[in-house]
Amino acid sequence: MTTPLSKHLHALINATGPISVHRYMSEALMHPDHGYYRKRDPLGAKGDFITAPEISQIFGELLGLWLADRWEAMGRPDPVRLVELGPGRGTLMADAVRAMAVVPGLAQALDIHLVESNEALRKAQGKKVKAQWHDRFADVPEGPTLLVANEFFDALPIYQFVRTASGWAERHVTSDGKGFDWCLGPASAQAALIPETLQTVEEGALVELCPAALSITDEIAKRINSHGGAALIIDYGYDQSAAGETLQAIRRHQRVDVFHKPGESDLTAHVNFDHLSQVAQQAGAQVEGPVTQGDFLRDLGIEIRAALLCRRATEKQACDIKAAVRRLTAPDMMGILFKAMAIQPGDGPTVEAEAETSGAEPVQADASESPDV
Repeated sequence: MTTPLSKHLHALINATGPISVHRYMSEALMHPDHGYYRKRDPLGAKGDFITAPEISQIFGELLGLWLADRWEAMGRPDPVRLVELGPGRGTLMADAVRAMAVVPGLAQALDIHLVESNEALRKAQGKKVKAQWHDRFADVPEGPTLLVANEFFDALPIYQFVRTASGWAERHVTSDGKGFDWCLGPASAQAALIPETLQTVEEGALVELCPAALSITDEIAKRINSHGGAALIIDYGYDQSAAGETLQAIRRHQRVDVFHKPGESDLTAHVNFDHLSQVAQQAGAQVEGPVTQGDFLRDLGIEIRAALLCRRATEKQACDIKAAVRRLTAPDMMGILFKAMAIQPGDGPTVEAEAETSGAEPVQADASESPDV
């Protein structure tokens, strides 16, 4: 079906020739007038997808306790930048800040910064947390930094390269004026960033590359190495570089064709944690993980927190809480596909995701409210 963005893309390709997958994804997601992430709120049951913070308050609370533990390990700097990349509706940040408030002095030290370009989401975030907003991480003031990025890197535009008999070719998008299709063209300079482990893949193999993710990871690692802090990246992806296509489109919680309603369907690709880890270490930072989201949340005490909430919940609420925990941790749901990776200064202590180091006493929810799920 034709959309305002698809009309723009047909005209663009007609004028300039086939465009890279990176250009197609960038236009579909971030076009100033018709891009998917520019105006709309894509989250929730009425949107196209739901993220972990919207599934259960426990997710954000546990991440808040992990961040609080890192603040203690840093020597309790005041102020400390608390940064979230792609903060959705602000749910994760609100839950994390509530949990962090149990640590004396931390709430007063927090200087909150949200990296978000979506106007609708900025308004939603502003209702839940007091913060400063930025379009780019580079615009966040320097200083000791605690950073979290949950399902941020998967939405960054990628390049796709195909191994041919004569070397690398780049996958492009072409148009006949009515629909879109794939074609191959000369490889761009970005092909030089393909990891060495993938340089010898068999003919016909497809490799994805996300320079934006590498650049942002480099910025984060250098910031933390210079000013102290810790970063936690949680996303779906793979922990070893591998060939294969992961680009997908989601609309109304269902997978659809990548060319379905450009500008009105979400486009994502799996995160290459191995590549991010290499970049962070090259910048001088220390990397822990990735580990599966299920293992990470269990080590942080998700079952303990869930049990505490269930004590004062109705029977239905308790069932919902248990279902939410399963969704976040079960191998056949989000538990294995999603990974967690930490970045900290190269000379810092090892980051341990253990319940006893992140608050053995689970944060107490406001007794005046019913448990969220």
